Amino acid sequence: MCYVNCQLCPRQCGVDRTAGERGFCGAPDTALVAKTMLHKWEEPALAGAGGSGAIFFGGCTLGCKFCQNGAISHAPAGTAMDSLQLRREMETLIVQGAENIDLVTPTHYLPTLLPALEPKLPVPVVYNCGGYERTESLRLLEGKVDIYLPDLKYADNALGQRLSGVRDYFEVATAAIREMFRQVGAPVWEGDKLVRGVIIRHLILPGCIDNSLKVLDWIGENFTPGQVLVSLMRQYTPMGSLGAPFDRRITEEEYDSVLSWMYLNDLEGFTQEADSADAAFIPDF
Repeated sequence: MCYVNCQLCPRQCGVDRTAGERGFCGAPDTALVAKTMLHKWEEPALAGAGGSGAIFFGGCTLGCKFCQNGAISHAPAGTAMDSLQLRREMETLIVQGAENIDLVTPTHYLPTLLPALEPKLPVPVVYNCGGYERTESLRLLEGKVDIYLPDLKYADNALGQRLSGVRDYFEVATAAIREMFRQVGAPVWEGDKLVRGVIIRHLILPGCIDNSLKVLDWIGENFTPGQVLVSLMRQYTPMGSLGAPFDRRITEEEYDSVLSWMYLNDLEGFTQEADSADAAFIPDF
């Protein structure tokens, strides 16, 4: 995998990023880092006392219309870094007290990222992604990533087409999650800190409860209780003019109905408070 004839994500644009060509993600042939921070708002098992050492990369392979990080994901932004500079950023975050290194939307920079992960860091590496991943790319990360933190956004591919411009999200993302689990297995804990495993995030979308129930059904049908963790998120914040039903936050009734389904499927994991659906929780880029 390289930046020439780029095939890093499922869109497989085939552009030569080393020659200045740009694919869907718009990214160049070096990593763009938009922000680094000790992120206290990740799941408690990740944030711990010190916070996750988050590295937010510019650009994205999905470009969801409702993305809270749209300021950096819809148009690549950030400081250009090579592998050595990226490694130094990771080490700086660790010195500052990071519980782990949280790589946020990194797939389109894998050729720069992979060397930066050698030798192994003294804290867990978290691969925080949208779920729309090639298994071929994920296999390059085996032994380098400790915790996978994918989204599983859509069981309804029509919804994926409307909001993320992909027609095969469910098939691609579920295959990717199976590969992630193959690599890291069931959760491993050190006290109340997760040091290995898979957390599947799902953001409930307004008016799309059936989609959420189908997502949870798939998880329950493919993993035994406790094999993966689920993070059920309610932080959808209307971003731009998407029209109904996406012009509002989810209701308490919508969240409670999905949460009940999560419990009926014996899924373990994390929930969110209602005040998370606020722009104040979006990092300042």
